[in-house]
Amino acid sequence: MNTIKHAIEIVEMDEAELTAEELRVMNVAKEATHRSYAPYSHFSVGAAVLLENGEIVSGSNQENCAYPSGLCAERTTLFYANANYPDQPVKMLCIAARGTNGEFTEMPVAPCGACRQVMTETEQRFNTPMRVILYGSKGIYAVQSARDLLPVCFDNDCLI
Repeated sequence: MNTIKHAIEIVEMDEAELTAEELRVMNVAKEATHRSYAPYSHFSVGAAVLLENGEIVSGSNQENCAYPSGLCAERTTLFYANANYPDQPVKMLCIAARGTNGEFTEMPVAPCGACRQVMTETEQRFNTPMRVILYGSKGIYAVQSARDLLPVCFDNDCLI
């Protein structure tokens, strides 16, 4: 029997420690929370990506009374970016959330498993790591690659 250990580095920082570029993309993600359609959970999530060409694309969670029919902010954003800029790698993804009280969550909110899967495939599609920054009003987390959030993932290597 072997033991495999996965170690990831999560950098914790505050807003003042973000670069100007990171702050710009994070602010777009925060603004996107106001375009969320969340009449059931009242939990509004916004995401924004910075593409290699400098474009910033954003999206928000979109709920539906038939719950499985809704879509998370991260996938809404990545699918839109990939559909409209199919040749542009994603350099950075920022995520922010406002809780049921309407305020930004104090601690960063991590993407769900389905979003992590799409994020890692987007990285693999372009062979480019995607910096992921998760916003919280009392702390921000950053990882260098979406793969850090889903180290043992199903990818196209599994299809061989």
